[in-house]
Amino acid sequence: MDAAMLTALGALLASPVAAAAAIYGSRGATRASREGGVLTGYNSLTDQLQEERQELRADVATLRSELAAEKAESARLRLLVTQLGGTP
Repeated sequence: MDAAMLTALGALLASPVAAAAAIYGSRGATRASREGGVLTGYNSLTDQLQEERQELRADVATLRSELAAEKAESARLRLLVTQLGGTP
C-alpha cells in the first residue's frame, strides 16, 4: 500500500466518525437549549405565582379589616338595640 491509498482509507474511516461526533454534539446542544427554555419558563411561572400570592395576601388583609369593621358595627347595633329595650 502506498501513501495515497493510506490517506484515502484514513479519510474514509475518519468521515463517519466525524459525522457521528457532529450528530452527537448537535443533540447535546439541542438538549441544552431545550432545558434552558424549560428553566426560563419555570422561573417566569414562579415569578407570576409569587406576584399573585402577594396580591392575594393584600386582598385577604383588606377583607379581614372589613370583616372586623362589620363585626364592630354589628356589636354596636346589638348594644343599641339592648339599650332601647329590645332583644337582639
